[in-house]
Amino acid sequence: MGGALYIHIPFCKQACYYCDFHFSTSLKKKEELIQALVKELKLRKEELNNRTIETIYFGGGTPSLLTIDELRFLIDEVYKNYSVIDHPEITLEANPDDLISNSLSPQAPSRGHTNKTIFESYRAIGINRLSIGIQSFFEDDLKSMNRAHSSEEAKTCLELATQYFDNITIDLIYGIPNMGLEKWNKNLEIAFSYGVNHISSYALTVEPKTALDAFIKKGNYPPIDEALALEHFNHLIDKTKEQGFVHYEISNFGKPNYFSKHNTSYWQGKPYIGIGPSAHSFNGNQRSWNVSNNSKYIQAFQRNVLPNTVEILSEKDQYNEYIMTGLRTIWGVSLNKIENDFGESFTEHLKASSGKFIESGLLITSSDLDENQNRMEILKTTQKGKFLVDGIASELFILN
Repeated sequence: MGGALYIHIPFCKQACYYCDFHFSTSLKKKEELIQALVKELKLRKEELNNRTIETIYFGGGTPSLLTIDELRFLIDEVYKNYSVIDHPEITLEANPDDLISNSLSPQAPSRGHTNKTIFESYRAIGINRLSIGIQSFFEDDLKSMNRAHSSEEAKTCLELATQYFDNITIDLIYGIPNMGLEKWNKNLEIAFSYGVNHISSYALTVEPKTALDAFIKKGNYPPIDEALALEHFNHLIDKTKEQGFVHYEISNFGKPNYFSKHNTSYWQGKPYIGIGPSAHSFNGNQRSWNVSNNSKYIQAFQRNVLPNTVEILSEKDQYNEYIMTGLRTIWGVSLNKIENDFGESFTEHLKASSGKFIESGLLITSSDLDENQNRMEILKTTQKGKFLVDGIASELFILN
């Protein structure tokens, strides 16, 4: 079993109203932060127990704010300190405005990258997958979310990116108040017209302490409409299926051979290391997460201290986590795995607690073959159950 590496770049040009991820709009500490990332990569290189890195993911924040040389430096450090497979999936999250501005202003002459487009430069340093934060192709939606790019930049960005990258995923948000089905359908049609092979799509949610939360409480923004979000979600499922996408995780739709290998490793319980402030890690029986503060993160590594909190997962925690991640995917939850890994009492609990959801058409059991051709009994969500999956999973948990 291989491992995955996530690198959190905690900088953004401006704060999107709905976002609760850790970031800073000040780039003053960028150079110090990058040095701290490298220090963490070195300090933690033994944690994967000689597992080979299969995927590298630059998330954020906005990783496209880093220069080519900064990204190359970090990728080089990964290769220096870890065993990496040939041709790993290396994903960069990017915003349209960054890609556009860097495309129109060629990279400064540097280490052989003179006169190359930003896309060619990304490819030259090993990045082979782009995750572009489109969110919407409509100007009023983008302004209401305080996105840094325009509708025109979103389209121009995809026109350029698809000339150089085949493996592109875009983010789209649905359930935006006052967005009718026709407008949501237009968003999807525009996305399909660029031939992207993967879409990650999320319902607009109100996270505590975000600007959006404050706007709604003050009556300056319409409240979230669950019925509208459900209508959009079902339309998304139908339209992506028509276009040949596989709905392989609740929020993710990919054409065959274009599933996110990195995110799939999370959902399938593979070990991964999260580098950077606020980043999470998992090794099978414990989780850890870094401090969500850039200054404290930098200062800790200047003292050679790992600024993280570790949680040992109990057997019940591991069972609950498998239920949550498994039900979100097309692979579902294997009752055989529950029996083998956790025992008969866990299996009986799952069968008993899932019964009412099977009867109501939210869950279904099916039979499948594993890699050794052994028969498995799999518990999955139906289309009707997908939108409710988090609530369903919580009722299958073992809490005491």
